[in-house]
Amino acid sequence: MKNFIAVIGLGYVGLPLAAAAAKSGYKVIGVDLDIERVNKINSGISPIEDISSSEILDLVEQGLLTAHSDYSAINGADVILICVPTPLTSDHHPDLTYLESAAKSISNNFYDGSLLILESTVAPGTTRNFLVPLIASGSGIDVVDLDIVFSPERIDPLNQKWNLKNTPKIIAGLTPKSRKRALDFYSKFIDKVVEYEEIEVAETAKLLENSFRLINISFINELSIFCQKLGIDINDVISAASTKPYGFMPFYPSIGIGGHCIPVDPLYLANKAKEVGAPTRMIELADRINQDMPGYFAALAEEKIGGLKGKKVLVIGVSYKPNVADVRETPVKALIVKLVQKGAEVSWHDDLVKEWNGEKSVALSSDFDLAIIATPHDYLDLTNLGNALILNTRGSN
Repeated sequence: MKNFIAVIGLGYVGLPLAAAAAKSGYKVIGVDLDIERVNKINSGISPIEDISSSEILDLVEQGLLTAHSDYSAINGADVILICVPTPLTSDHHPDLTYLESAAKSISNNFYDGSLLILESTVAPGTTRNFLVPLIASGSGIDVVDLDIVFSPERIDPLNQKWNLKNTPKIIAGLTPKSRKRALDFYSKFIDKVVEYEEIEVAETAKLLENSFRLINISFINELSIFCQKLGIDINDVISAASTKPYGFMPFYPSIGIGGHCIPVDPLYLANKAKEVGAPTRMIELADRINQDMPGYFAALAEEKIGGLKGKKVLVIGVSYKPNVADVRETPVKALIVKLVQKGAEVSWHDDLVKEWNGEKSVALSSDFDLAIIATPHDYLDLTNLGNALILNTRGSN
């Protein structure tokens, strides 16, 4: 069916992509194994902050967007986009379980003529050596007849300046034909599409982007410790350095790095580097600094109130980023563990997340010995803390 596309995975990457394609005139079938999410979308309710419920409802009512939990719904799709998670295992190695499962299910509903695009982050060589054989064997289509493209997602939830439409899109295909098809597809709703011949270049570029961020944020976090010991506000230092119009880019301190990209993607690069015998010492050190930040702030909290044993501590904001409800890889989890290990009675407040790890958000109040600002959402009214001591992990104590 012409102009019928399928998006596999309707989270922070897949749903904005599905909505953009639907607005450009495609009929979009979305597939997600989360039944609650599927039902929400079909009822016109957006499960993520980047897309409003009114947008989803409008597309659903026009018949341009429907969500399913059964892969059979994608049968006959002209374009299939994979937007599933590619996280880390418990021992910090790439976890391709979701990708493998999606590929096998897709291959059972794949027809000769479909364009398959992988947007999930993977290590160099994964598209060619892992995804392609799965699709070929499952569909029975010869590899030379497959149109497969890698195009890494570049979604930054709630970024007010850069969005799906105006952020340049990288594409690289198995063949010039597949690349041309991807160019034609994305150009309908993305302003600038940049082509590369080698899939491995596009795969590595995505890992470079987020390794760059990991290294620089970890460096700023380490510098913030230095500034704290000197009694200097790190944010003033960053502001001063930012007056230089060239050669500097500001990064900001935090309790650590979370989300589905920055703490994860560099380790895909590091693991691949180990396979080929290349050094990635900068990434390994940056990851270690990032992992150490929650412990540093737990120690700072202990110092601030003269010990944590039996003290009531409120952690404010548990998502990985301000103004979103996403708790994937949130460093706040490690902070809470460290505080509890030191004997603190820990509660948390986050009205965006509401429920997490079997617990519920508590109200902001003065009934705590210490409040730790971990993720500063815009809605927060810190006057509700009264005279409670505050520790701000964003660099101003």
